[in-house]
Amino acid sequence: MQALAGAGWWAAVFTLPPVREATLGGLDPVLVAAFDVPLFVVGSALVAARVRVALWAVVPWTLLVAAVMTVYATLTERAGWGAVLMLASAAATAFAAALVTFGRLPGEKLLIGPFGFAIAKSTGRIPLLAQTAAQIVCFWGLFLVVLPAVIVWFEQRWRVHLALPPWFGAAGVILFVAMTVIGLWSAYTMSTIGRGTPLPSAMPRQLVIAGPYRVVRNPMAVVGIAQGVAVGMVLGSWLVIVYALCGSVIWNVLIQPHEEADLEARFGDDYRAYRDRVGVWLPRIPSVRRAEASPSATRGDPAHARARRRR
Repeated sequence: MQALAGAGWWAAVFTLPPVREATLGGLDPVLVAAFDVPLFVVGSALVAARVRVALWAVVPWTLLVAAVMTVYATLTERAGWGAVLMLASAAATAFAAALVTFGRLPGEKLLIGPFGFAIAKSTGRIPLLAQTAAQIVCFWGLFLVVLPAVIVWFEQRWRVHLALPPWFGAAGVILFVAMTVIGLWSAYTMSTIGRGTPLPSAMPRQLVIAGPYRVVRNPMAVVGIAQGVAVGMVLGSWLVIVYALCGSVIWNVLIQPHEEADLEARFGDDYRAYRDRVGVWLPRIPSVRRAEASPSATRGDPAHARARRRR
């Protein structure tokens, strides 16, 4: 797909002047193509054909071009779409290279620092609430204020801003407020019932299935992504919305499987029953058959308890 996309883009560059101006600006297309076609287009095709040594050409070249185009677009205010496309291509190349090299996406390499798994050390309610509040201020401030502001600056500088419907702003405010309330509720539930924090570095001591956790398995992740989308709507920035949605993919693919494996190892059958009953992103409507088969559906049934005692 990457090789075909690159070939299609070069065909458009040489046949459509607006595409050439939007993606290359004043750069000489013949000179750039002399390097990019063999190193990116042909190299990607070779990797797809299982010639893995071509990775050593494709990955460094793609990262270099992405960096050069970012600097060029920022300094000249031209070829902004080229910078956006090359940054997306660099990310796709990195993911593809990981799949080719490891046969999977090594998400465990991200589980360091605040994302490394560890049980919360404190058990006091007030310290845990204070720690959770500090986490919210730091992470929401970084991911919902600082990074979106940087993205909007580049979006304007690169002249890739797109006009969004006027009602987006008001809808974004409503969405942000609603998600913030749910996020604070989730964090409070995690601290008071689970005796932990939302961050993996201070994980709960008890399995939390109360509050928003009755509806989805990780409401804090859902809230964070929705808040990011809401910020993009308020700012009128399509790039911020894409940034938030990319965050959902990264979390779902790289972090969530390891987090759920850890929860299953610590809480066993209780977590497996919870996982089977509650969705990750969207609420599930349980069928009658599933409800009857679920351990949690019968755990509180007196008749079931008497039958189990007889057995």
